[in-house]
Amino acid sequence: MFRPAREPQSKRHLRSSFYVVGEGILAESRDGGPSEPLTASTVADLRKFRFSRLGPPSRPAQHLDRETRTGLARAMTDPQREQPDQPGVPSGFTYLGQFVDHDLTLDATAVRLEDEITVRQLLQGRSPALDLDSLYGLGPDHRFDRRFYDDGIRLKSGTTQGVPDDPSITGRPLTGFDLPRTGAGSLRSERRRALIPDPRNDENLVVAQIHTAFIRFHNRVVADLVGKGVSSAVLFETARETVVKHYQWMLRHDFLPRIVDPEIVDDVFGNGRRVFEPRPGEHDLPTMPIEFSVGAYRLGHSMVRGRYNWNRVFDQGRGTLELLFRFSGTSGILSPPPADAADPEAGDFERLPTNWIADFRRLFAFREAVPDRVDLQVPDAQFNLAKRIDTLLVNPLAGLPLGSFGGRGQAAPPEIELNLAFRNLTRTSMLRLATGQQMAEYLVDRKVDVEPLTRADFAQGGGAQLSAPLVDAVAKHAPLWFYVLREAEVRGGGKLTGVGGRIVAEVFHRAIEGSRHSLVRDPFWRPFLSPVQERNARHVFEMTDLLLYAFEGRADQLNPLGPVV
Repeated sequence: MFRPAREPQSKRHLRSSFYVVGEGILAESRDGGPSEPLTASTVADLRKFRFSRLGPPSRPAQHLDRETRTGLARAMTDPQREQPDQPGVPSGFTYLGQFVDHDLTLDATAVRLEDEITVRQLLQGRSPALDLDSLYGLGPDHRFDRRFYDDGIRLKSGTTQGVPDDPSITGRPLTGFDLPRTGAGSLRSERRRALIPDPRNDENLVVAQIHTAFIRFHNRVVADLVGKGVSSAVLFETARETVVKHYQWMLRHDFLPRIVDPEIVDDVFGNGRRVFEPRPGEHDLPTMPIEFSVGAYRLGHSMVRGRYNWNRVFDQGRGTLELLFRFSGTSGILSPPPADAADPEAGDFERLPTNWIADFRRLFAFREAVPDRVDLQVPDAQFNLAKRIDTLLVNPLAGLPLGSFGGRGQAAPPEIELNLAFRNLTRTSMLRLATGQQMAEYLVDRKVDVEPLTRADFAQGGGAQLSAPLVDAVAKHAPLWFYVLREAEVRGGGKLTGVGGRIVAEVFHRAIEGSRHSLVRDPFWRPFLSPVQERNARHVFEMTDLLLYAFEGRADQLNPLGPVV
């Protein structure tokens, strides 16, 4: 879903500055408007995550003023408008998208100042590649990141905290169902901190549970390789390559076609990129286009539900978005009301309460992979679909919790600045991001088949309902993020298409190409870990296959709290 995060790691959603290659540092101004680029020193260049600009920069006259941004943000979070669900897109993919975002934008070299980092490590660590550095960090041999590992090979996992005075399974601690946590320090917030390379993966419970599943996935691969007699000297790298390539295959063949027009995905992966770094040099590292980071890939905000049928305990919509943030260590306090979630030291729980373990059967459609496994299926009324990709966001995103952008313990900003849509729209001005119309023209000039949106598309879309002045404003100069959402809404049937689809597909292709282990550079590789023999024979490996493998195909592990009685 791709939300704000906190320092010290790379805070893509709440950066106060962006280092754009060839331009310098673009810093946020007090009024949210653009500022002049700042010249960076060589060391500063290396210490910044490397963004790039794909299209032309916008001009000040093309930026929406604060009043217009406010009106547009309120239309996008209108509580009177109901978003439809998106058939074929289980809600787990919303947060898998956030997990992927953190993989792409992790600053893997944001370590202690006394650590020695080579120039190559600095550049590689700040290059967007789909290589799971948010899971592995700098690896078990790095003197700081070895703390994420049990034995230099397996990743640490965490244990939940049983609910007091509860004789059922929710009253017991369960190992392997929470992120590992530091468990040390004088403050509760210190003891709650997740022991993972990227604390953004503990900013809401869904992405935290997905990260926990990837820990299991890696450790299961290691166990299988040990059973096959793989030498300890190459065990970790063999396991990492296996995990990364299966992950990339799943993104290419399962995740991307669910959110992007499959014809665009097939074109990019079959014929190569046309506009984003189409012919890089052999040693050129990928960059991250701000049009992707601040524009097209924020599609996930539109997919978020306000309520989830989370598990047996929190069924019938009781898994609210607010609670999914509360029961995390970065945005919340892992503790129920009445403890004040805005106070990082409040609450009694220092690990995830057992009654909040995910029922993955409600987040991903196992009936597609194993239709004969009734124990891995739930009734439609309990299953969670993602919301349609369009210009509406669920209303809870009109008021972000302070912890979601590092604001706990500080005075609350003006109400509109807690609105996620407003924050996204404001960021586009700060970075002089190309408007949607500019990007459409840019792609057409490069022979990409894109049909620009018309004024009627902005006036009659089925998502955010705009007043005539707002229609006039965006029909001339639509912020890129709003443009690609409207494009999905009126042209893509709830999938990115045109401008948005092309940007996302090409950046994913480049990020896989630039990974240390890469399907793009190893086109003959095929997956082999699906527990379903027939799917293995057809080289099928989707997110459900990953979860089936990681949890050993066991319903009592994919849903340890059991079904609704």
